Amino acid sequence: MEFNSASTIWVLLGAALVFFMQPGFAMVETGFTRAKNAGNIIMKNLIDFSFGSIMYWLVGFGIMFGTSVGGFIGIPDIALFGQTIYTAAPDGVSPWSFVIFQTVFCATAATIVSGAMAERTKFSAYCIYTLVISALIYPIEAHWAWGGGWLNNVGAGFHDFAGSTIVHMTGGVAALVGAKILGARIGKYSKSGKSRAILGHSIPLGALGVFILWFGWFGFNGASTVAAGDDASLDAMGHIFMTTNLSAAAATATVLLVTWALYKSPDVSLTLNGALAGLVGITAGCDAVSPLGAVIIGIVSGFAVIGAITFIDKKLKIDDPVGAIAVHGAAGAAGTILVGFLSTDTGLFYGGGGSQLLAQVVGVAAIGVFVGVTMFVTFTIIKKTMGLRVSAEAEIEGLDVSEHGLPSAYADFALSVQSVGAIGRDSIPDIPGTGEGAGTPPARPAVTVTDTREPRARDADVPKFTKVSIITRPSGFEALDAAMHEVGITGMTVTNIMGYGMQKGHDTEYYRGVEIEPHLLPKIRAEIVVSKIPVDTIVEAAKKALFTGNFGDGKIFIYDVENVIKIRTGEEGFGALQDE
Repeated sequence: MEFNSASTIWVLLGAALVFFMQPGFAMVETGFTRAKNAGNIIMKNLIDFSFGSIMYWLVGFGIMFGTSVGGFIGIPDIALFGQTIYTAAPDGVSPWSFVIFQTVFCATAATIVSGAMAERTKFSAYCIYTLVISALIYPIEAHWAWGGGWLNNVGAGFHDFAGSTIVHMTGGVAALVGAKILGARIGKYSKSGKSRAILGHSIPLGALGVFILWFGWFGFNGASTVAAGDDASLDAMGHIFMTTNLSAAAATATVLLVTWALYKSPDVSLTLNGALAGLVGITAGCDAVSPLGAVIIGIVSGFAVIGAITFIDKKLKIDDPVGAIAVHGAAGAAGTILVGFLSTDTGLFYGGGGSQLLAQVVGVAAIGVFVGVTMFVTFTIIKKTMGLRVSAEAEIEGLDVSEHGLPSAYADFALSVQSVGAIGRDSIPDIPGTGEGAGTPPARPAVTVTDTREPRARDADVPKFTKVSIITRPSGFEALDAAMHEVGITGMTVTNIMGYGMQKGHDTEYYRGVEIEPHLLPKIRAEIVVSKIPVDTIVEAAKKALFTGNFGDGKIFIYDVENVIKIRTGEEGFGALQDE
């Protein structure tokens, strides 16, 4: 057996790039869900790759590439002790290089489900699901097309170059079935069935994941040539990179423009989903369509992901926090079928007749039904035996705590809401060098205070004290601070608060196509106590600094102040406000 070094290295590099997509999925799912479940998301993406790798090595690869039984399933080759890896590996590629390349594809199919079932699935149940899909479900349906199975004999032969259906739609259908059986997150739907927006905690994390996936997809599609040793392979690689990128870009632009038109502003999370939909859609035909065909597939995938997310959420009432069902299921199916129209060799639009389209439709339908039925059985058995969903208390608390004993995935960044009384003095560590007991701060030197208080006068010469409280959006603080300094204010107290008013604090806004209901929004409260400076001067300056004409500009409250006392000196009244 002779190996081609270029081909083998290219396959190994592709495997590494596809593996790098695993943290991409983890970041997308983490960013699009709430912070209290971040650790759980990371663990699921770690474990589905780990468990999946072992199961695919033990039985999955043999079922997928072993000697076919009736074109439906390969004969298992337990732990690859037999000859399967040698008969399956393409010419010039070392067998174990081909095994690891196929392993990372299996892991991709498995991890898609994680996001759709996020925030309420038992971790133990997810582990069992991972074992089943990696060992049996994915290898069986992949055998039908990539292992020499029956789909190669339908029409012109089912064409799914890198896995729009075999990998991505499989994960999307499994996600659909799992999310339906699992049920929606607490609070996702009102009693009347209206969908409520549950915002993800970090769009930057989600965006980072999308960029990682886009990068990894060049290996996912490009390395599926499993050859790099001749001019034809090199030309194909460049073509695949180009069509992959064009489809993703077209889908991104499509979703951006459509959401801009529908919701009056471009939806960030949906646009990120659009990029992934374009990547999923082109995966089946990246080698077979022209650059123009890739753009068409991207545009169709963009519309498909918007329509599917809306339909799944509002009509089917299936809760998918990250849009995995639409991205991988809908776009995967659409992209695969479009090969029947747009393939430059066998497509309907290029004079190839309908045989390719027939093969694509049959392949999508057959794999969809098989995965749907087998995953329904799998999740139902898990639900009836060990249970699929965590308790309501665990879900509300967050899966980081309830499933993994992790107080917070962002411990150093979390705001503490516990008082000393709530956590107990004994839990506060000793302060080094003080010799004090636990929780006792070092003593500060006593300050001698001279009581200079005088009886308060009530005549007309004593200035009146007034407190002006200004509540506005955080972004307005710098303008407010400058305006107050300009009118002579030298001191104010500013606090970060949360809240909303009768007008919900904003114009109608949407998250993933769902109107955002009233929720606590970040605000600041600036408090100023004045005596000499006219209150009207402060009010006018604040109004001028903060006015935008939009909801959320804020409100100004004015209170009478009975007295002011400076603790350090004991002064009262006007003198307590002075720095002298």
